[in-house]
Amino acid sequence: MSLRINEVVPDFEADTSQGKIRFHEWIGDSWAILFSHPKDFTPVCTTEFGAVATLDEEWKKRGTKVIGVSVDGVEEHKRWINDIETYCGNDVHFPIIADEDLQVSKLFNMLPAEAYLPDGRTPADSATVRSVFIIGPDKQLKLSMTYPMTVGRNFAEVLRALDALQTTTQHGIATPADWTVGQDVIIPPSVSDEDAKAKYGDFEAVFTYLRRTKLPK
Repeated sequence: MSLRINEVVPDFEADTSQGKIRFHEWIGDSWAILFSHPKDFTPVCTTEFGAVATLDEEWKKRGTKVIGVSVDGVEEHKRWINDIETYCGNDVHFPIIADEDLQVSKLFNMLPAEAYLPDGRTPADSATVRSVFIIGPDKQLKLSMTYPMTVGRNFAEVLRALDALQTTTQHGIATPADWTVGQDVIIPPSVSDEDAKAKYGDFEAVFTYLRRTKLPK
């Protein structure tokens, strides 16, 4: 069964390209993004790791740690990082988990419990290890997305979703489709008009259940 929104994500120990970690301890009081890949030295994954490296300052601005998972060993990861840095022109500051035994892939339900890596494997053997998990400081899963191997992930959308999650958590509001920072937000239906006026000030009632307002300062 897949992990559900607002469930505490599994804790684990693992070797990474930056040494051994315990996952919950590594997250600490930060937000975190765990993004997974089926194999090192693959074309789409190389572009994705490069995109994450390029956004290093954006993650920092949002108090968010990022960590990769790939189903290969630490030494392979370190060699692959050279290619990633060459491709994107930026340093890779985040760790990459070595998930050779599939521990993390199975804990996060990206692979079934009986999965194994055959000799001479290809990325197709771990094709479902293509997910993004956004995790709050409370160690709960806030959002997850899974992609096929042929479709590169849009990390600008991951960043937008992170902004929305942090904003809704901080202000107790919701965000409409395609929302970006600075746009109007939605007042939850559970808040009465009277309380909404007191808390948010003026608002536009499109319908009785859809009320838009400016984000509180």
